[in-house]
Amino acid sequence: MARLFGTDGVRGVAGRDLTAQLAMDLSVAAAHVLGDAGAFAATGRRPVAVVGRDPRASGEFLEAAVVAGLAASGVDVLRLGVLPTPAVAHLTAALGADLGVMLSASHNPAPDNGIKFLARGGFKLSDAVEDEIERRLGEDWTFPVGSGVGRVRDAYGEADRYISHVLTTMSASLDSLSVVIDCAHGAAHMVAPEALVRAGARVEAIGARPDGLNINAGHGSTHLDKLQQVVVSRGADLGLAYDGDADRCLAVDHTGAIIDGDHIMAILAASMHDEGELAKDTVVATVMSNLGFKLAMRDAGITVVETAVGDRYVLERMKSDGYNLGGEQSGHVIMLDHATTGDGLLTSLHLLGVVAKAGAPLKELASVMTPLPQILINVKDVDKGKASVPELVEAVALAEAELGETGRVLIRPSGTEPMIRVMVEAASEEHATQVAGRLADVVRKACTS
Repeated sequence: MARLFGTDGVRGVAGRDLTAQLAMDLSVAAAHVLGDAGAFAATGRRPVAVVGRDPRASGEFLEAAVVAGLAASGVDVLRLGVLPTPAVAHLTAALGADLGVMLSASHNPAPDNGIKFLARGGFKLSDAVEDEIERRLGEDWTFPVGSGVGRVRDAYGEADRYISHVLTTMSASLDSLSVVIDCAHGAAHMVAPEALVRAGARVEAIGARPDGLNINAGHGSTHLDKLQQVVVSRGADLGLAYDGDADRCLAVDHTGAIIDGDHIMAILAASMHDEGELAKDTVVATVMSNLGFKLAMRDAGITVVETAVGDRYVLERMKSDGYNLGGEQSGHVIMLDHATTGDGLLTSLHLLGVVAKAGAPLKELASVMTPLPQILINVKDVDKGKASVPELVEAVALAEAELGETGRVLIRPSGTEPMIRVMVEAASEEHATQVAGRLADVVRKACTS
């Protein structure tokens, strides 16, 4: 059977793939794996869980199922209500909870939903722990009764604890800046405007009226056109866009040009490097980060360490090697001195702080890196297990020799589909397109089933 947990928790269409029964079963198993449920009789202390969600309509019944499973297993539950994923992660640590649960499908459309579990301290789970939860699904549990059952209470006021935390990481006032923010009709719709206003910025919020069904619909980090239009029409200094659970952030400058995660990391890394705050003068990025980012960091005296695609792998490398800044082109940026996961609000506050301190437009700061043209071709209906056949390896070597230091090639099998991704960067879009097309032809010929 396919693994239930994906790259970011368990996801699917709510009510069909992700049912109330599955949500309850997962929370019962997680209570035992993460919270040591059942130990109340021996220790006299019930484990504690915090549960948050984004505004999706399905989050209401899924929250009820998760809370029921946890409480039935002897776990005390604090319902946080609608909050970003990084807020739930922070509160898991700040409130001393044994585990955290976030109900969200991030940037996916409203019919989808997901369950993410967090360990003590607010960190995402390792593959091994997720596998243990999955293995123990449906186990023949003995449930507590009487005083052993978990108690449930609302803790909606804890949102302010999170806002106060991110604001304490700031050293610059934002009162010189006018900002448009797009909250994707998602989990940041209350906390992001509040935090930015308290930091001093003049804020206009769009995508901040969730109705349970409009999350990510034409708004947020995957739909930047509305933000671009409003920033330019209002004459704002810049715009910020979050995704549905606000663990990522992208930006646009005053002209409407997109500032992606690589640009944001480059700006933050350069600033932290200049201030002596960048641990080991190193930033962690994935193999998908643009070569232009890596060249810019090299020129700034900053080392780039690469990981596989996925913010969890970035975080693992940061924790293991003592780095404090990392992220992805998609806008997941991890500032490990202040957060245990990617945090769109934290990222945006620190990006604004750099802009305010520099007294320069975001467009000027973003010029620290020049992205190389990047062409991505998804070659479908092939045997992704053949991504390292000799014919393809030879073709890649020839392409890399042709591109030299001003380009690169990445061949990556899809994790979920019969598809191989061909990515090529080069000094010109024309050259990148030519090389990518040739390699895609080799994939089709050499990697057919």
